[in-house]
Amino acid sequence: MHSSQVDTADRALLAQLQKDARTTVQTMAEKCGLSTASVQRRLRRLRERGVLQREVALVDQHMVGLGVTAIVSVELERDRLDQIDAFKRKARVDPQVLHFYCIAGDADFVMVVVAPDIAGYEAFTHRFFFADSNVRKFRTSIVVSTEKSTQELPLDL
Repeated sequence: MHSSQVDTADRALLAQLQKDARTTVQTMAEKCGLSTASVQRRLRRLRERGVLQREVALVDQHMVGLGVTAIVSVELERDRLDQIDAFKRKARVDPQVLHFYCIAGDADFVMVVVAPDIAGYEAFTHRFFFADSNVRKFRTSIVVSTEKSTQELPLDL
């Protein structure tokens, strides 16, 4: 689905869901000036076409004992496709890796990793980086404070 296939009403519905996925169809209909049947049809179409990928709960990481967030840049040793793919697979399935980006620039990848504490992050580095002969080097920045963190897209651009 291209952006041209997501009209103003769809964007309004998506904006409501991004703020609170528990918003009722009735409330969305009222706020967007649509009928409840139209909202239901539009949401079904947005889900079927993959525009609306998932509806999830946001959990406060500190409240569940994950007090450390690290932003890590990673350089791999070799440029063999099979080794790069193996690293990607490993990062995709590791539950401590929240975000994983392949980037252009000084590093090959950037990751956002969570851990209970510094010792937990150190254990992650041993398991994930030091045990992998394909990792040339990694650089860690520990997040001191989170000033903004969102998955909410700016739909009005």
